[in-house]
Amino acid sequence: MAKLNLTVQRKAILDVIQQSHDHPAAADIIERLRGKGFNFAYGTVYNSLRYLTDAGVIRELKLGEAVSRYDGRTEEHQHVMCSKCGRIEEVMIEVPQEWTRQVAEETRFIIHHSHIVLEGVCESCASQS
Repeated sequence: MAKLNLTVQRKAILDVIQQSHDHPAAADIIERLRGKGFNFAYGTVYNSLRYLTDAGVIRELKLGEAVSRYDGRTEEHQHVMCSKCGRIEEVMIEVPQEWTRQVAEETRFIIHHSHIVLEGVCESCASQS
């Protein structure tokens, strides 16, 4: 593995993501950085997010929303998202290998990685209905 080049900016951004449990979007990360006294250019933040994602230090989540969200947990896990408020929770249940095998057989894809996002309504939103 190549040596990780953590500039001051990348380290600050990584810290914000690792301290967040809500899978922040880039705009959220920029706001939290400002709250900590950092004022990085948008380009710096986006380039740093790409670098950290490519290095495998964070995960970029594309969950059907217009913007990507970022996750400091890189071990295998899935997500469940509230279709009303957008809240995202981590699900530490593995995707069944039999299901992955069936998908590969049906599609003729060689599956390298699976990431499943379940959508529903969180308890808080459901209780408001």
